Amino acid sequence: MTGLEAPDAELKKELDATLHARKELGEEYESALVDSFLEKVEQRLDGAVDRRVRRHLAEQQMVVARGSRAPQGSSDSFGERFGFGIVSLVLAVPLSAIGGGVADLPGLLVAWAGIVGVNVAQTARNSPYLFGRRRKSSQDSEWED
Repeated sequence: MTGLEAPDAELKKELDATLHARKELGEEYESALVDSFLEKVEQRLDGAVDRRVRRHLAEQQMVVARGSRAPQGSSDSFGERFGFGIVSLVLAVPLSAIGGGVADLPGLLVAWAGIVGVNVAQTARNSPYLFGRRRKSSQDSEWED
């Protein structure tokens, strides 16, 4: 069972309750209800990411404790990439709402350009061969072309 399978039934109940409350309270409370539900989803995702990152770190510590090999750099770890992607998507919702609400389509485009830019920068930092550059290894010589 992964981190999001068990809470799915609970989140479905939360969504049903939110929709029922919206029917009873009317459209004027819709944004507050949606914000509340999204906050619960964000908490679930954060919990799942935290569990995965802790599990990955524990596995790395086990490898180091056994003395086999040192773990790869934390910037290349799956947990960091996954966590960054989840956080990026979770933050995209309010940023899109703010950008679209304040400046309509241009604001939405600026918000998403920023989101894409941050993700491209993170990918470029973690992928040395992606944009034609590569990290120096200990075998590289400064005398070679």
